Amino acid sequence: MATLKITKKHHKHFNNPFPGTPESVPLIYGTLFLNSQKLPSHQIYPIGKDFQLNWSSKDGGFLSISHKSEPGRPLWSTLPGEPFISAAIAETEVEESRGSFLIKDKYVHSLSNNQTIDDIKIVNGFDKDQVIPSFSLPKNPMYPVLMITGKVFGVNKRKKKAKFSRRGGSEKETSISARYWHVFDQKECHQVGFQVRIGKTDLELPKRVPPRTYKSFSLKFGRIRRRRTGWFGGFLSRKKSVSVSSSAEESMAMKSNGVNVYNNRICVTYSSEKNEKIFGFGEQFSHMNFKGKRVPIFVQEQGIGRGDQPITFAANLVSYRAGGDWSTTYAPSPFYMTSKMRSMYLEGYDYSVFDLTKDDRIQIQLHGDSFEGRILHGNSPSELIECFTESTGRPPLLPEWIISGAVVGMQGGTDTVRSIWNEMQRYDVPVSAFWLQDWVGQRETVIGSQLWWNWEADETRYSGWQQLIRDLNMQHIKVMTYCNPCLAPMDKKPNIKRHHFEEAKMLDILVKDKNGELYMVPNTAFDVGMLDLTHPRTANWFKQILQEMVEEGVRGWMADFGEGLPVDACLYSGEDPIAAHNRYPELWAKINREFVDEWKSSRVGKGREDPEESLVFFTRAGYRDTTKWAMLFWEGDQMVSWQKNDGIKSAVVGFLSGGLSGYALNHSDIGGYCAVNLPFFKYRRSEELLLRWMELAAFTTVFRTHEGNKPSCNSQFYSNNRTLSHFARLAKVYKAWKFYRIQLVKEASQKGLPICRHLFLHYPEDEHVHSFTYEQFLVGTEILVVPVLDKGKGTVKAYFPRGESSSWKHIWTGKLYSIQGSEAWVEAPIGYPAIFVKEGSPVGETFLEKLGEYYVLCR
Repeated sequence: MATLKITKKHHKHFNNPFPGTPESVPLIYGTLFLNSQKLPSHQIYPIGKDFQLNWSSKDGGFLSISHKSEPGRPLWSTLPGEPFISAAIAETEVEESRGSFLIKDKYVHSLSNNQTIDDIKIVNGFDKDQVIPSFSLPKNPMYPVLMITGKVFGVNKRKKKAKFSRRGGSEKETSISARYWHVFDQKECHQVGFQVRIGKTDLELPKRVPPRTYKSFSLKFGRIRRRRTGWFGGFLSRKKSVSVSSSAEESMAMKSNGVNVYNNRICVTYSSEKNEKIFGFGEQFSHMNFKGKRVPIFVQEQGIGRGDQPITFAANLVSYRAGGDWSTTYAPSPFYMTSKMRSMYLEGYDYSVFDLTKDDRIQIQLHGDSFEGRILHGNSPSELIECFTESTGRPPLLPEWIISGAVVGMQGGTDTVRSIWNEMQRYDVPVSAFWLQDWVGQRETVIGSQLWWNWEADETRYSGWQQLIRDLNMQHIKVMTYCNPCLAPMDKKPNIKRHHFEEAKMLDILVKDKNGELYMVPNTAFDVGMLDLTHPRTANWFKQILQEMVEEGVRGWMADFGEGLPVDACLYSGEDPIAAHNRYPELWAKINREFVDEWKSSRVGKGREDPEESLVFFTRAGYRDTTKWAMLFWEGDQMVSWQKNDGIKSAVVGFLSGGLSGYALNHSDIGGYCAVNLPFFKYRRSEELLLRWMELAAFTTVFRTHEGNKPSCNSQFYSNNRTLSHFARLAKVYKAWKFYRIQLVKEASQKGLPICRHLFLHYPEDEHVHSFTYEQFLVGTEILVVPVLDKGKGTVKAYFPRGESSSWKHIWTGKLYSIQGSEAWVEAPIGYPAIFVKEGSPVGETFLEKLGEYYVLCR
């Protein structure tokens, strides 16, 4: 029986332009049964010292958790008479192509959709080992801990599709059940941890002998691959096993005599409200409110178009699923908060789906046999973010130099950089750094100009590399570069000093395939070796590369990629690659961050602690805990377009949704990245789009340009007098609120609050702002930005939220807007974006003074 099927579509050049969407087990319904002999009709149980669980047998039984300071406000509650834990045994299909993944539940062999509650028990320190034998409680838990026990049960059926009616089907059925343990324990003063474990099932497996067997494994045509898996997708006895596949499909089955069978899907269901808005889930690009949607949590390429047409159609046609969809993102997170101030997140890295399609409930489906997370308490969105990031991590303080002026993305070599620098001096552009991503050299591929993935300076392209760095540093301008965790063979590149791919291959620190051989991973237009970040030799080896780069004078870099670990990769750690896939970007950020911290420590007490010499890196891929390691995020590869799902609008949604999910410091490529220049199909960066994107970026964490994947097709900041003048003007606008940006970066490091904020963060009682996506946002609490995001528009509609006692002052005209909950059309010609500050605010007044000082505003 095939239970994990992986389809590789890297090299298909003609594909269905309308590929499928992620499919999970449909919403599960069932019945809750109570042990009336053991369970009281009503009781309040303590959880730690600050939380409590309220149990009632009324209406079939339900429970709710609240903070003792607000016992009447449930943070989490179940549906009366319905199970809150259910389970299934299902098969998984993964379709994969160049960093894009589609995960489907195809066949469901058993469904335990009913639940019993046999006992609710308070556990203290003296008896925890007897009653919770396998739970990972902290060393010094806050007792008492609460444990709920019982069974999940249902039917074992053979169906061809993963569909269920509410009351079951008419097929031949046998019963199946498994014991569960559900534990609640207080983690912090505002966090309740929860764990669900489900034991082995009592399923009687059919006796069968596969066509060919080898050490109890079925063999089909093709290659052998190692996986941490087992029958029904990997939940036997946690043994490493071997599965075999054809070149296109990979599947696995195991002889079933005398083995323990575990559920490999756990669902937790609890109540929601019809008018409850749900925000978060990491850096999302299409939506802010996810009520009514099914949200998959899996790191991957965001795609080209993501539903915007006709580009998505074209991208999917030439490369399987290259277009992505509304849910694809580099940096998801299994975290949310709601308009009712409810919030929770999952721990671990297993694939999960949040089903929010019903008005009255949320159902989380997790691929695994255990479930762990935390329920958060807070009275405002900012409190919930602070509570969340207290556990997952917050960014460090950024070096002041990177938030002082423009970070100029350039390519072309030494002479080009010097020429553009001379031109910018004529326009008095405040510059913090040159970011030179082509420092390693460049080659032409089918998708445009791409880099040689060997992380050392190409001194043919950048002749006098170290002298260029020194000359710029004399002007207080840093040099930043580029790297990623992949390495390409350099057989065709001249003038290399170190061949990093060959070095890593000799050290055996590259990801392996199922045969234990080097896994050459298709990525964009060429194949690469990918660093195995779980190998103990990898980190130190890569830090040596960073050390050499920094010793040459480089002070920052883009740490690109991290989202493309194949789900059939074999890692040194032996861990399940599907879960490791979500963990990989955290490991990548961690190696970079460790180097930054180690380099800083090496300079302490040696007279070299100049803050202007501090290092910084920025990354795009992430997961829940990446915020602990990454110093700065950027949003990846937006289209050079005005479109909603993948363009300038999606950039706003990305940093606002990410900001509500702990990604506090974020920015985008000014003008977008991805251009298309085919004879009958063109996406080129227009001058108007570039100018408007500059206006937007001037109010984000970092003001950084990018020439894009096809520089000659795009309008650039240096294209003409108008673009250079506008660039200089907006760089000065960005510089004018540097004093406030420093405060906000410090707040991000202390509380996890983002610099760019959705209005919900500070005006949660104003229901009108709940519907906002990209229309407007706050910088901190004192600046309101209403960007122009549509072609040819010169006015915008601004909304002034309820709950704000101060008037809002338009920075260009000084006009005051004092009516709470009002809207106004505001003129916003190019060069004069609609920006407002709070009347009488010290931040606002200082900002206006600085604008005058830089001759941007005449007062």
